[in-house]
Amino acid sequence: MYEGVVQDLIDELGRLPGIGPKSAQRIAFHLLAADSTDVRRLAAVLVEVKDKVRFCRTCGNVAEGEQCRICSDTRRDLSKICVVEEPKDVVAIEKTREFRGRYHVLGGAISPIEGIGPDDLRVRELMTRLADGEVTELILATDPNLEGEATATYLARLVKPMGLRVTRLASGLPVGGDLEYADEVTLGRAFEGRRLLDV
Repeated sequence: MYEGVVQDLIDELGRLPGIGPKSAQRIAFHLLAADSTDVRRLAAVLVEVKDKVRFCRTCGNVAEGEQCRICSDTRRDLSKICVVEEPKDVVAIEKTREFRGRYHVLGGAISPIEGIGPDDLRVRELMTRLADGEVTELILATDPNLEGEATATYLARLVKPMGLRVTRLASGLPVGGDLEYADEVTLGRAFEGRRLLDV
């Protein structure tokens, strides 16, 4: 335990996701040793991001205006919506440059253990977006874990009466991985998602 404001800094850093006590202490001492200008710049950016950044009124992605840059891009395909859990998932998919549609950020996944149900997510907003009939394909890109699977199944059943094409991202073996290290579920999904090779 440290005295006063140093311990307060360590405690506050430790409240951040993925930052344990040791990491919080390391970051705190890095900031103490850093130049005052660098620390002030970091503090100013933290305040500015809280003042300027909000969530897109259409999809729930992070934005500096009413809409994010993806929703305001008229070149995007309006007939496809990719449903993700968090804004960071949008960034991951955008890096692939494979998807040219729009997104819908749920703000999490269904998790009964944590007390998160469909009403705690942006499901109602998704249904409103689907109501006009412009969307023909809903791509479910929730995480391939228990909560993500439960969320994808719930959404697929919910939109089934709408007659939409509902797809799920394929999952399987990572590039550069070894079969012997793959778990049974991942290997099973790789078999389910196998495709024909044209040679």
